[in-house]
Amino acid sequence: MVVYFISGVEIVFIFMVVLLVFGANRIPEIARTAAKGIQQVKNASRDFRQEIEKSAEAQGLDTKELKKEVNELKKEMDEISGTVRRKL
Repeated sequence: MVVYFISGVEIVFIFMVVLLVFGANRIPEIARTAAKGIQQVKNASRDFRQEIEKSAEAQGLDTKELKKEVNELKKEMDEISGTVRRKL
């Protein structure tokens, strides 16, 4: 996983470019639209997860046990990929 860090100077530069391109009057509108979009994605993912859990429970599967096994598998994969990354 690659993590990118943005410094304060870069944030100010990006803000200035956005300000020049869109103008001061449109920035709040753009921010509201972006926030609504993010909220819709969160709601959709929550609804999707709930539907999968309902379907799994209807099939007689224990979702808590499945989550536990998935988390254990993620930890194992992180350990494996961590050793591969260090060797590269």
